[in-house]
Amino acid sequence: MSKSGIAVTPDCVTKFNELKLGKTIKYIIYKLSDDYKEIVVEDSSTDPEWENFQNKIVAAKSSYKGKEGKGPRYAVYDFQYELDGGEGTRNKIVFISWSPDEGTLVFPRMTYASSKEALKNALNGIGAEVQANNEDEIEYSTILKDISRGKR
Repeated sequence: MSKSGIAVTPDCVTKFNELKLGKTIKYIIYKLSDDYKEIVVEDSSTDPEWENFQNKIVAAKSSYKGKEGKGPRYAVYDFQYELDGGEGTRNKIVFISWSPDEGTLVFPRMTYASSKEALKNALNGIGAEVQANNEDEIEYSTILKDISRGKR
């Protein structure tokens, strides 16, 4: 359970293990349930196109007390990249915390921030972490640059 009292559902871990061990799922998007009591799987896909994944994350919405805004999300992406100098292909499971700086309601933003560690701790095998607050930070090239150098 997180500092905010939000629980991680067992399906979150099960789906992550499918991604990690089965290598058929490319990404998983997690969200807080509508009642803000638990972290649930919102979507998972075998689609290898980063742009499709990125569009889903950026388009996410959250609502609270009748108001709607941009939605923070957590995601796990099985990132595949080529090493410089033709040294081969690598895979790294990347945990992404998406919380847009603008257009996000305060309560969802704060609740996502205080619940992130609970989800990360439940998912064993994460190779890198990315905190993205604007669209530039969730570009493929930005993440590739950081994870291939081991920065994140």
